[in-house]
Amino acid sequence: MSLTAVVEADREQALPCHRVDPDLFFAESPVDVERAKALCIDCPIRSTCLAEAISRREPWGVWGGELVLQGVVVPRKRPRGRPRKNEIAA
Repeated sequence: MSLTAVVEADREQALPCHRVDPDLFFAESPVDVERAKALCIDCPIRSTCLAEAISRREPWGVWGGELVLQGVVVPRKRPRGRPRKNEIAA
């Protein structure tokens, strides 16, 4: 293995998405989606990751700290089921 390949492998392992289960970035649970987004906060390639996901029109997942659905950034994952008709009183 060349020195360049070793350095590249070490750099990839330093990325947050390479240190956890990749399924977290494609989770169904809104809580897990928020956990995945939080892991991206300090990622050195965050903006590149998001830009490439948008250009590829990724169907879904957390990319660059944002939730992408059908190639578009959305603010948060909605829980399964029908939305409430009335807001819950706090």
